[in-house]
Amino acid sequence: MPKTGPKRRRHVSTVAEESDDLALVERIKAGEKAAWDELLARHADRMFNLCLRMVGSREFAADLAQDAMVKVIEGIGTYDGRARLSTWIHRVTTNVVISKLRAEKHRRHASLEAGPSGNHEQAPSSLRQSLTTREPAPESNVEVQQQRRRVTAALLKLSPDQRAIIVLRDSQGLDYEQIGDVLGIGVGTVKSRLFRARAALRDAIENEPEH
Repeated sequence: MPKTGPKRRRHVSTVAEESDDLALVERIKAGEKAAWDELLARHADRMFNLCLRMVGSREFAADLAQDAMVKVIEGIGTYDGRARLSTWIHRVTTNVVISKLRAEKHRRHASLEAGPSGNHEQAPSSLRQSLTTREPAPESNVEVQQQRRRVTAALLKLSPDQRAIIVLRDSQGLDYEQIGDVLGIGVGTVKSRLFRARAALRDAIENEPEH
């Protein structure tokens, strides 16, 4: 009997989730309004978490997530199935956040609160602890929280584009191809931009005071 490891199980789970998403889209296009509630409920946490990581304020993130949901509702007819629905929703949400930040030149400091976490399997270990919300061991709680605050504050000092690529990779757990689909760039460009964004984040962390 072939072995079924974590990677295989994640793949099977992803395929099943995508199949369910596509079924919901078909129901929506057929005029079944109840399918909207199911679809948005499946993706609401990840949409909010993406917004929160980008702006650092729960109230602002909630407003952006609502805006993104409206865009998803308005644009579902344009979804052509070439990318995963989850990737398309990431694209819509990311565009909403970046557009808002650019329009308002919004640079908020961290709210020092962490939101719901996504899939972090592919995140580098050095950043994973700070960008996720897993409970630390009691004895290290203070140190981990302080490091998380420094990383969050440093992240919010980066440009919206740099924030987006780091959050998509290290918080949302998207692979390079998915990030390319979200941002409309090639995999090679994703890798080079991510490298530069992480370097900028390291510099910002080093300049962030310890409390």
